[in-house]
Amino acid sequence: MRYLILQEKTGLRFVAMPESYMYQLIALLKRLQKEIDKLTIAERPELPAVVAECGGLELISETVQIEDGLAYVSQLEKRFSALQEDVYPLISLLTEIRALQAQLEFLLEEE
Repeated sequence: MRYLILQEKTGLRFVAMPESYMYQLIALLKRLQKEIDKLTIAERPELPAVVAECGGLELISETVQIEDGLAYVSQLEKRFSALQEDVYPLISLLTEIRALQAQLEFLLEEE
C-alpha cells in the first residue's frame, strides 16, 4: 500500500492506494488541475494539491483518518459527474476518473 497526502482548504487528506495504482491517481489529479480551468462553468470543484506520496504512514492524531483510494476516486467521480457541462474537457476527465474507478473496483472484487 502507498499513501498520498493531499492539501485541501480544510486541511490534509490521506489516501491509501495499492502501490501499482498510485501513479495513476497522481497523474489523474495533476491532469484535473491542468484541465479544470478549461471548463466553462462558474462553479468548478475544488481540487487538492498533491503534497507527498509515501510507503508507510503512521498517524498519531486521532482526528484524521486514512481514506480508501476507491472511496476517494468515487467521490471525485460524483463531484465531476454532477457538473452541468458537456464539453470535451469534462467528458475526457470523467472517462479517466471512471477508468481508474473501474480498475480499483475490479481489484477489490479479486481480493
